Amino acid sequence: MQGSQAVVDYLKELLRGELAARDQYFIHSRRYEDMGLQALYERLNHEMEEETQHADALLRRILMLEGEPDMRPSAFTPGKDVEEMLRKDLDTEFEVRANLKQGIALCEQEGDYVSRQILVTQLDDTEQDHAHWLEQQLRLITMIGLQNYQQAQLNASPA
Repeated sequence: MQGSQAVVDYLKELLRGELAARDQYFIHSRRYEDMGLQALYERLNHEMEEETQHADALLRRILMLEGEPDMRPSAFTPGKDVEEMLRKDLDTEFEVRANLKQGIALCEQEGDYVSRQILVTQLDDTEQDHAHWLEQQLRLITMIGLQNYQQAQLNASPA
């Protein structure tokens, strides 16, 4: 099914952003694991899996619209310590949120309501889950201090 070229092009850019977010969460989760911060490792590994699902939904939609996906992740620089990694992840989520809102508006303009719904679902994940959780973690660091925060992240919480 031939889709709007403007929508396909925008979905391709969103895909590159999701792949970068996935890769950033991937390195950050493994860095947390290496530091012995099991709770952060598990949460960021989960976020990496969700970003992969977002990328998969975009990839499938691009293919359905007869587009040619660009699987090169956008450039990013991973964080080195706990606070920097959390801040970089939050910055990434804010960027993704802005891009998704633009994409939703474009899909409405082009009359592609299926693509729009995919982006709305991803926006909800970004705002309600990812960004909110990251903001909470940074607030906890401010409230209790980095050392206490890190100590609390040593063991995974029971699911």
